[in-house]
Amino acid sequence: MARALLLSLLLAAPAWAEADASVPACDAGAADDAGVVLAELAPAVESEAEADDDDGTDGEGDGELEASLDEALPDGGILYSADLSDEELTRRWVEEPESLGSISVGLTEAGRLVNGVQIPPGEAWRVIDANNAWGTQETIDFIVAAANSVRAQFPGAAPLRINHIGKKNGGYLRPHQSHQAGRDVDLGFYYPNDEDPGRLSKKRELAMDLALNWALLKALVTKADVEFVLVDRRIQARLYAFALAQGEDKAWLDRLFHAGQASLIKHARRHRDHFHARFFGGRSQELGRRIQPLLAKQPEQNLVIYRVKKGDTLGGLAVRYNSGVKLIQKANGLTSTSLRVGRTLNIPLRGPCTNCPIPPPLVVPARCLPPEAPPKS
Repeated sequence: MARALLLSLLLAAPAWAEADASVPACDAGAADDAGVVLAELAPAVESEAEADDDDGTDGEGDGELEASLDEALPDGGILYSADLSDEELTRRWVEEPESLGSISVGLTEAGRLVNGVQIPPGEAWRVIDANNAWGTQETIDFIVAAANSVRAQFPGAAPLRINHIGKKNGGYLRPHQSHQAGRDVDLGFYYPNDEDPGRLSKKRELAMDLALNWALLKALVTKADVEFVLVDRRIQARLYAFALAQGEDKAWLDRLFHAGQASLIKHARRHRDHFHARFFGGRSQELGRRIQPLLAKQPEQNLVIYRVKKGDTLGGLAVRYNSGVKLIQKANGLTSTSLRVGRTLNIPLRGPCTNCPIPPPLVVPARCLPPEAPPKS
C-alpha cells in the first residue's frame, strides 16, 4: 500500500508539489516537476525503509519501487553520470574509486560520504570546525559561490561563518540528525561589525545584518542547487520584509517563503541563529545510487547505514546483517555495547547487502530565479 501511495503521488506531481494554489511554485517544466516530487518524497522513502525494518523485512522489495520510479523518469534516471557505463563504473569503483570524485551514499539522515571534499580556506568565509567541514564537491562549490557573491556585493563584509558540513566519511555527526551524506551545511548569520553572536544582548533577528543575510540567502537560492533552507520563521519575517522593501518581486518572494510545502525557505525550531542549507548534488547522489549494489567489491566501503530503534542490541544487529559486534564498535568508535535510540550506525557487512534501501533516481529542479528587471528607458 505504501508503494502504491508513493507512485500515485509521483504521477500526481504538479498538483501535489504545489501546496498552496495561491502561491505557485517556480515553473520549471515537466522534468523539473519530477525533481520537486522526488525531493519531497525522500522522507517518505526513508520512512518506508524504517517501516520495513520494523516488520523484519529490512527494506526488502525496495528494488521494485526503484524500478517503478526509473520507468517514470527520462533516461532511466541516469542523468548526471551518463558518461560512465555500468561496466566502466564497476571497473573504476574496484580499481580507482578516487577517480569517481565525491559520492553521496544513502540519505542525509542515514548516509555517508565517499571521497569527501574539505572546504578550502578563503577570504570570504571562515571555517569554525575544519574536522567537520567535508562535503560533496557540489556542496563545497555552492558554499564558496554564495560566500563570494556576498563579498562581491559587500567588500567590507566579515567572513561568512561556516559551521558543520559533515565528517570526512560522512555518517552520524553529533548533535545533528542530518549532515551525514555531504549535502548539508550550517551557516552563521552576519552581524554588524562582525559582533560575537555569543555576546549579543538582544534577539538574533534584531541584531543580524539584514542586508548581508538577505544577500546570502538570495545567493543560496539563485547560485546553488538548493533543496531547501531551514531558518526560524521570525528570521524569515524580517528578511522577507527587508527584501520586499529593497524592491524584490513580491510573487518571487512568496514562492520562496509562502508556498507551503513547496517553499524553499522553511521554518525549523532551534534555527534562530543560523541557516541550514541542503543542496542537491546531481552527480554525487546519482553515483551513490549506482554504486550501492557494488559496495561489496570494496570491503572497506561495504557498510549499511542503520538508525537505532528501541530494543536494538549490538548482538542482534550483528546477526541480522551478517556482521560482528567488534566490527560495529570499531566502525562507529563505540567503547561499550550500549546504543542510543535515534542515532545511526555504520554496520560493516561480511557479504553483499541484497535488501538495502536505495534512494530513488534524482532530477534536480531548475533554480527558482527572480524575474528579470525590465530594461530602463
